[in-house]
Amino acid sequence: MTTNRAGEAGALWGGRFAGGPSPELARLSKSTDFDWELAHYDIRGSKAHAKALAQAGYLSDGELTDMIAALTELDERVADGRFTAAESDEDVHSALERGLIEVAGAELGGKLRAGRSRNDQISTLVRLYLRDHAQVIGAQLVQLIDAIVSQAEANSAAPLPGRTHLQHAQPVLLSHHLLAHAWPLVRDLERLRDWGARASASPYGAGALAGSTLGLDAALVAAELGLDRPSENSMDATASRDVVAEFAFITSMIGINLSRFSEEIILWNTREFDYVTLDDAYSTGSSIMPQKKNPDIAELARGKSGRLIGNLTGLLSTLKGLPLSYNRDLQEDKEPVFDAVQTLEVLLPAFTGMIATLRFNTERMAYQAPQGFSLATDVAEWLVKQGVAFRDAHEISGELVQHCEQRGIGLDEPDDETLASISPHLTPDVRSVLTVAGSIASRSGAGGTAPDRVAEQLTALTTRVAELSRALGTAD
Repeated sequence: MTTNRAGEAGALWGGRFAGGPSPELARLSKSTDFDWELAHYDIRGSKAHAKALAQAGYLSDGELTDMIAALTELDERVADGRFTAAESDEDVHSALERGLIEVAGAELGGKLRAGRSRNDQISTLVRLYLRDHAQVIGAQLVQLIDAIVSQAEANSAAPLPGRTHLQHAQPVLLSHHLLAHAWPLVRDLERLRDWGARASASPYGAGALAGSTLGLDAALVAAELGLDRPSENSMDATASRDVVAEFAFITSMIGINLSRFSEEIILWNTREFDYVTLDDAYSTGSSIMPQKKNPDIAELARGKSGRLIGNLTGLLSTLKGLPLSYNRDLQEDKEPVFDAVQTLEVLLPAFTGMIATLRFNTERMAYQAPQGFSLATDVAEWLVKQGVAFRDAHEISGELVQHCEQRGIGLDEPDDETLASISPHLTPDVRSVLTVAGSIASRSGAGGTAPDRVAEQLTALTTRVAELSRALGTAD
């Protein structure tokens, strides 16, 4: 039955309705099972709003003192579990208003709602939540980058086959390869920093959509919440979730970057590659095959990237057809990013541990580095330095590869006469570039794999990460 007024049934909108919501509507509308995550942020917002009410003359100094004390008491009860959402509470806002009235009484507690709406509240609270967790995720990314850098430094001179199309291409330093996975994570830190600037606008004061008539200072509320400024447009403030979608994109991009690294670790851990050994603490076994040592963290990272992409895709699909301004569809903005946050904050520490404890089989990598005729480009570029047009140099180098492939020998094995028969440009001096060390050292252009360039990379990367840590507030 729906004989009670809606307001008496735990909603904030009951006055216009003669009866409460049906059980079916109540179940569909109820969001405390996920938006309770925002309870502490809601109370922070309420404290800031109370100060704005007092400044505008709607609360006396004494009432403000009592209101802040009651909200602090409510926050403590939420923290220790003495106050929780009731089955009749529609959302976190209605639950906390009920809690405030329990602590402060109906007369004082009932004054807090003036000049604000759940629409501007929730838009602000989600930003506060994401800004805090952006710092957590940023700090975890820094730890992962540090682990990659440590492995690069520990294996600074080790070569391995660089690949394109998963085929042997050119030899590179392992440290260069590892840093190629670190730089995308640095860009993820930059994305979090840049996102933070856009997320620092406060929707508080926008009301339901058109702003407030009560003369409340939205800039005061923004400053109290650690945000830079009020939102420029009240309708945009309550209706837009591009800040949430952008955060979901950043988390999905982090997931993709982890997944690409994971794919290589999974391959490298196979017997066929045998490039890495996983630490026992960061791998698992089989319930039936005693010999197995599985790269579960890498596989889970690869799998969870799909989950993160799904969160973004679902959110974008929800947003794409919404007219201005607020629509109840926007209730669906929170679960995807809450899940993204929880997924990454569990995944990143495990992934970092796996990377930090990896042991590299550098002898195996070095043995394979020249295989697959990976020095053929060095031959072609040596010919260019002798004045041969690259078109011709490419053909000559290809003929040398074909000759050696047919005979099962390496590029450095044909004798002088054979080299000359392939091309008079192939003098015995070509053998000077047919070593892995020589090939790597010659790649000294900007961003190349030569040892000096890699050392410069390490310095540039660590400097950039330190700057980003300070910008994100994650520096120790």
